[in-house]
Amino acid sequence: MRISAPALAVLCLSSHGIGVDSFLPVSWNSPSISSNKPAFLASKSIDSFVTRTPSVQYETSLRVSTQSEILTELEIGLEHKPISLFGKGHAGASGVDARHLLGGKGANLAEMSSIGLSVPPGFTISTECCSAFCSHWSQSLPPAIWSEITESLKTIEIAMGCTFGSAKDPLLLSVRSGAAISMPGMMDTVLNLGMNDAVCEGLAVKTGNPRFAWDSYRRFLEMFGNVVLEIPRSAFEEEIDDVKYETGAFEDSDLTVENLQEVVKRFKGVYAKNNLSFPEDVMEQLSLAIGAVFKGWMGPRAVKYREVENIRDLLGTAVNVQAMVFGNMGDTSGTGVCFTRDPNNGGNELFGEFLINAQGEDVVAGVRTPKPISELQLEMPDVYSEFKSNTDILEKHYGDMQDIEFTIQEGKLFMLQTRNGKRGGEAAVNIAVDLVNEGLATKEETIMKVSPEHLDQLLHPRFSDTESNNYKAAVIAQGLPASPGAAVGRLAFTNEKVVKNKEEGIPSILVRAETSPDDIEGMFGSEGILTARGGMTSHAAVVARGWGRPCICGCTAINVDEAAGEMTVTTADGNEKVFKENDFISLNGNTGEILDGEQLVASPAISGNLKTFMDWVDELRSVDVLANADTPGDAKEARKNGATGIGLCRSEHMFFQPDRISQVRQLILGDAAQEEAALKELLVFQRSDYEGIFKEMDGYPVTVRLLDPPLHEFLPSLEDKEILSALAEQLGLSMEELVEKVKAFAEVNPMLGLRGCRLGITRPSIIEMQSRAIIEAALNAIEAGVDAKIDIMVPLVGKVEEFKDQAALIRATATKVFEEQGKTCDFKIGTMIEIPRAALTAHKIAEEADFFSFG
Repeated sequence: MRISAPALAVLCLSSHGIGVDSFLPVSWNSPSISSNKPAFLASKSIDSFVTRTPSVQYETSLRVSTQSEILTELEIGLEHKPISLFGKGHAGASGVDARHLLGGKGANLAEMSSIGLSVPPGFTISTECCSAFCSHWSQSLPPAIWSEITESLKTIEIAMGCTFGSAKDPLLLSVRSGAAISMPGMMDTVLNLGMNDAVCEGLAVKTGNPRFAWDSYRRFLEMFGNVVLEIPRSAFEEEIDDVKYETGAFEDSDLTVENLQEVVKRFKGVYAKNNLSFPEDVMEQLSLAIGAVFKGWMGPRAVKYREVENIRDLLGTAVNVQAMVFGNMGDTSGTGVCFTRDPNNGGNELFGEFLINAQGEDVVAGVRTPKPISELQLEMPDVYSEFKSNTDILEKHYGDMQDIEFTIQEGKLFMLQTRNGKRGGEAAVNIAVDLVNEGLATKEETIMKVSPEHLDQLLHPRFSDTESNNYKAAVIAQGLPASPGAAVGRLAFTNEKVVKNKEEGIPSILVRAETSPDDIEGMFGSEGILTARGGMTSHAAVVARGWGRPCICGCTAINVDEAAGEMTVTTADGNEKVFKENDFISLNGNTGEILDGEQLVASPAISGNLKTFMDWVDELRSVDVLANADTPGDAKEARKNGATGIGLCRSEHMFFQPDRISQVRQLILGDAAQEEAALKELLVFQRSDYEGIFKEMDGYPVTVRLLDPPLHEFLPSLEDKEILSALAEQLGLSMEELVEKVKAFAEVNPMLGLRGCRLGITRPSIIEMQSRAIIEAALNAIEAGVDAKIDIMVPLVGKVEEFKDQAALIRATATKVFEEQGKTCDFKIGTMIEIPRAALTAHKIAEEADFFSFG
């Protein structure tokens, strides 16, 4: 008799007195994790689980070796190997699948190891584990996974010749996140893990560098407390600032061993004030840190970033546990971040920064302003030479600009991370063209590296005349040009203020002493970002470039008082000027200049590498791109930017212009004579607009949508007494009569109300006027030598009878115009399939329509 695998599992459990109900996770029915079913309850056969579990056999007695083993295996519920080693003889996995399971950081660490670069040894816990951890592992690590972690840890110990938790030969670890898609600054990192009092003393003796040991300890206490135990970072910053003030130290690097010992003491006091104790057990530290990184995947800033970047369908973040190498061991040590090309303009030169006697978080967090990477060549020429060689290898290997993190420990270079670098629009296009010209990539490959958002950035306005006296006189300070572009807005010192301004349509410049990942909402909602501290590779700079926000960092001339809502600028002549919240300033992200007030901006032209790139796109594309354009100016801009027609010209947008809105309101609210007069005036306006559009799009199709929105959208609010009074006088109505008329046009649900073709059927005079304007404009354009290609769209059609009614009216109007002018032109009549009923009856509408659009 053959027993099915699910039945076998139930029998195995039952034979040990285990009820199936008791085995289900408590949160199994939670809607939030319903898609993360454990493998043993998923649609896949349990045979795969049984065959890969040594302790489970297909035996007639249905015995398992132990109850705990089958439970452990079942509760893990993974399809792939949970842990992968890298570094020192362990190349790990690579490729697309590896990125999906190991995250970008883990896959790239494995790949750097495989091509022979110096990478500290470590292991990666898969993204699949993160998914399980957040769902059916109940946010804890199963014994089988923990066993693999401890075995992998032994491999690092052997490679480094150190022991985790040993006071004699201590091994310290970094625990870093790494999703398949880069999320710079959004996820958590813990450095120097494995420190406690005994390890600190032992590290001081082993290295002969007690300052380094105590500096590493205080860093770990702060990072572990903040990331793992969620103690506010500011609580630690206040303590170290107090010690620096008391001892006269200016930078962290000025603190002595005794000072750092005092900092450690006070940091432990911070734990106590928060009713928490620091875990001296290093294995407990590791377990808690791994859990914190996994939990960070669902943290507010990570969730918000994925929402903004439209990142979906990822399992979670991987966790990379790696042997620490130290950039804070003295003047022959350091750390840095570097791009293989300039992420602002794409220039083929190293763009990065480093700090001597520091750790990586010091650079990206923006707490210290680092040195440009070019100075590393002067301070450590041999290290720089090796580093430059590594950057060339990595860029050639990946075929793209790389964003690299590195550490120098007592003169030895270690590569900690590489990933495709975030870049602004100008850089994206320039890099794409250069990579093709240098033979590092094909046109097809580089086109896919440039996003629509990059091109959108290039079409945004820039400051119109940076050489004028007015512009130069407005410059009040200079910072580091961290992300290009022009930004004009009102000062905002908090995320909440930026969000409020955005809701009210007010542009904001987010100003902070330094940004943190928690500022993501304010950064996204702002026009530009200004910080007093931090460098061009800081978190603020990297995120701003990715989103196309102009950003200036490290502006030492400004002092930001966020609590008071003030920014004090020390100008070049030594004077001080105070700016308050809501004051206007302008940022030039290309030059790093900060300007007083609102500066004029102008639209850029398509030329140089952008034109080359767009020509490549035209060579390879298989579809045409048509624009939305409602005015001749819009049409001109669309044609200039390569549009091959207008897919939607919304005629109602012409009605909202200040010189036309009064005629539209007269058309809606007036008597028969007033309506006729308004139609005549609007005919002139519409004909002129359409003629201009047809001329701009000479030879390309133009689809004009007839009036679509409900009429109440054109009417004034009942709160606008001044406008109502003027309109009443224009129409010869009393205020009460006008108010009643306006109220009569109110719509509860505009999608179900009087709009689109329904409006055209009840007010045919409007459709006659619009059709006449389109046909007359086309005839005038053709007379002037223009090849006018006209499509007329009937909006909001739900059934064929509506379309036939409107099409007949359009054709009848066209026939009248042809008879009046003694000439004709071709045109098409179609509709947009935009409501469910239209989709259901589309086969009937198609028999009458010349074209369909979908929206």
